[in-house]
Amino acid sequence: MKILHLLYESSGDYFGIGGVGRRAYEIYTRLKGHHDITLLCRSYPHAPKEGEIEGLRHVFVGLRSESLLRALLGYAWHASLFVRRHGHDYDIIVEEFSPALPTFLDSYRDRPLALQVQGYTGRQYFDKYRALYAAPLYIMERYRVPAYSNVIFVSEAAKARYNLRGSCNATVISNGISKELLEVKPGCSDYILYLGRIDIHHKGLDVLLDAYARFCKVFPEVRLIIAGSGRDMDKFNALLGTVPQAVRRNIHCAGWVDTQGKTALLRDALFVVAPSRYETQNIVILEALACAKAVVVSDIPELRYAVDCGAGLSFRSEDATSLATIMAQLASQDRIEEMGAKGRLWVSDYTWDKVSLNYERYLMSL
Repeated sequence: MKILHLLYESSGDYFGIGGVGRRAYEIYTRLKGHHDITLLCRSYPHAPKEGEIEGLRHVFVGLRSESLLRALLGYAWHASLFVRRHGHDYDIIVEEFSPALPTFLDSYRDRPLALQVQGYTGRQYFDKYRALYAAPLYIMERYRVPAYSNVIFVSEAAKARYNLRGSCNATVISNGISKELLEVKPGCSDYILYLGRIDIHHKGLDVLLDAYARFCKVFPEVRLIIAGSGRDMDKFNALLGTVPQAVRRNIHCAGWVDTQGKTALLRDALFVVAPSRYETQNIVILEALACAKAVVVSDIPELRYAVDCGAGLSFRSEDATSLATIMAQLASQDRIEEMGAKGRLWVSDYTWDKVSLNYERYLMSL
């Protein structure tokens, strides 16, 4: 197949790359040997026009702007034009959904087109942004997804958020883990780990700092490591400055870490925490389970799987007192290893190799 994938974030992107891009690279790296794959990516300052990155053809369109809003809207316009002009050159087109990208390609009929949906934000937009910006995002998310005929959801929880038409050809294809993580021998150090994008509202980092300050009074010997980068880094450092000094000494910000560093952090963590207000199927949590680690997650449907498989405990989303209580409960239990073993067994069926085969079968069926 000749596959065109509209990917709004890519390796080397000025604005960073998250789970959306990570999923695309993991899948297409495994499919590139027997399919012709082109990633149509958002342009950014100093981005090339076209080239090969990680063995995959990249084409960059849009505005080379340092403004994320302008970059997204420019990409939406130019990506839509590209598909309408060149879409017939491909066997199938996959569009990565974002409510900030008004491509309106649901009306495109020249080639099979599938929309890939990572998660759902809903009314959380109004908590994060001003109403003038939040309202169109909320409307686009609510009504654009059901307009497409073919939809790939990353989780059952995300699929359940949408009111789909009966004729919609929808499927669920999860995120995955590298099978090598299943061979990692778990250690046990003196820290709780947060690993992911530095986005205060989305990832609940304000809740985490508040909860850890309470937790630290009871367990002063347990550190908190926060690993990752993002556009909220300056705001997060300012927020960190409001934490009492006695607590602040126990918090280490590791910044961005490579694959080897990430594996080492996961391997030795006491447990992993994901305090997100909303989420996709968090790849980091899947990787934590693969490393046989217990997890603490917010009680949103998208993270429920970690609790259901026996590897996690949940707290009331946005409630720092509840998070502190659950962290203390897990830290004082001797069930951490048992929970980690259950998580590793469950996630062993979710390797990127298997995910890629499911993804390939769905595209071929279209």
